[in-house]
Amino acid sequence: MSSSPTPAPEDFLRVQKEPRFRKLRSDYRRFAFPMTALFLAWYLLYVIVAAFFPQVMAVRVYGHINVGIVWGLLQFVSTFVITALYVRFANRTLDPEASAIRHELEADAERHAAQQAGAHIKDQEEAK
Repeated sequence: MSSSPTPAPEDFLRVQKEPRFRKLRSDYRRFAFPMTALFLAWYLLYVIVAAFFPQVMAVRVYGHINVGIVWGLLQFVSTFVITALYVRFANRTLDPEASAIRHELEADAERHAAQQAGAHIKDQEEAK
């Protein structure tokens, strides 16, 4: 468990309005939304072809392996490829900036806590 102070809710709201955070969110959306749309279209096409054109899915590719089996397995492959692409993208683009923002928030919270502690000690000394 961390002993560092937690940033105040207003600090999170302030950060959400900063250009760095907006760019971070924009970068994430620029990757996630098109990739999601692409995968959903790819999967929907698979379902539509399976439902309405079973003769296409029944075409044999090799032995008893047909287009439907290959396409179905490619759904899994595409999921792993998308995951790998996202991890690479996040590691290179999102994580460094998110870490920097988080460290700044934590540093601000520590400074604020130290100021409050100093003011509290000063108030106690004045009360004596």
